[in-house]
Amino acid sequence: MQFAKRLQPLQSNVFADMDKAKAIALAGGQQIIDLSLGSSDLPAQAHVIEAIAQSLHDRSTHGYLLFNGTLGFREAAANWYEQKFGIKVDPQTEVLPLIGSQEGTAHLPLAILNPGDFALLLDPGYPSHAGGVYLASGQIYPMPLRAENDFLPVFADIPVPVLAQSRMMVLSYPHNPTAAIAPLSFFQEAVAFCQEHNLVLVHDFPYVDLVFGESGDWGLGTGDWELRNRKNLSQSPILNTQSLASSILQADPDKSVSIEFFTLSKSYNMGGFRIGYAIGNAELINALRQVKAAVDFNQYRGILNGAIAALTGPQLGVKSAVATFQQRRDAFITALHRIGWNVPTPQATMYIWAKLPSHWSQNSIEFCTQLVKQTGVAVSPGAGFGKSGEGYVRFALVHEPLLLETAVERIAQFLY
Repeated sequence: MQFAKRLQPLQSNVFADMDKAKAIALAGGQQIIDLSLGSSDLPAQAHVIEAIAQSLHDRSTHGYLLFNGTLGFREAAANWYEQKFGIKVDPQTEVLPLIGSQEGTAHLPLAILNPGDFALLLDPGYPSHAGGVYLASGQIYPMPLRAENDFLPVFADIPVPVLAQSRMMVLSYPHNPTAAIAPLSFFQEAVAFCQEHNLVLVHDFPYVDLVFGESGDWGLGTGDWELRNRKNLSQSPILNTQSLASSILQADPDKSVSIEFFTLSKSYNMGGFRIGYAIGNAELINALRQVKAAVDFNQYRGILNGAIAALTGPQLGVKSAVATFQQRRDAFITALHRIGWNVPTPQATMYIWAKLPSHWSQNSIEFCTQLVKQTGVAVSPGAGFGKSGEGYVRFALVHEPLLLETAVERIAQFLY
């Protein structure tokens, strides 16, 4: 058989490669501590599960779900954004349900790129961002992220000929894998740059809530909880995270060039339910909707009912998850420092981005392969996220502190 050339760059995937390495280590008798995949081990909240469970007994939910049938979910998403960021959103034209933000970011290039067009992507960055460009037969220009620049791209470094062929830029902050955050001023610069060069600005935003060191106030994205909402505080408060995690739409309130992707996988521990949405420019939403219409309908209505319950119900589960990951971050960082591996303390996400010791600095894949083989501790090689990720590894904080400390003890045995 002959297959399309667009499949060639999809042969390698950091998660699939580590899955093979874990299987080999497991077959060799190792007890695996898996820190390679950012899949939350925390449960979805009880009121979310109950909403889905009740749907199962409603036969009207058992058929195909078309776009008009998703209005309740789109309204909940629009209201969530308005409460959190003070941004007015039209649920009819500016929101689109997705099977997770990964599905949306992978499909969007099909609606924007013609063969040979460039997409400007973060390097390192999330693999599906590149995968979608390859499927659209586009070209990738990697924007290097370096520690000295706070892991933010430098737009002035993009070559003029590349810009002339570029159609989209993809950002994602708080960032996977580096755990970097971006100030609102950076997003304002990005919006102005994309407006100047006629680029679609895509922001993948799964870690909007997983930020640490905040005041912990409950309120609107502007930092003020209006008096008219105080009476509802115990029912549906939204955790204020603006100071560390800004929406791209705060920098582009007219939605002139921007589209943002949100998933319920991280904030609401619903990764396996596969539910998210796109929000932003109405023309971009409609274009992505056309692509989706050729590929799928929507997921089961009961899943959307659970998502509505998550977005509109009590948000204490979000606050609890943030506290849990902050505790894990602190325990893991302390353990790494204790063995002499000095890594910075991230302000967001569920990841630790660690620079490798010098003798491993050019071979993160071999480091991860040997580490899981000899100790059972599985982590993700930085090179799997892009060329500029070489020399780093990513740890996902998806276990309790005691197990994380055990993992660090095993790492110490491997290193020393």
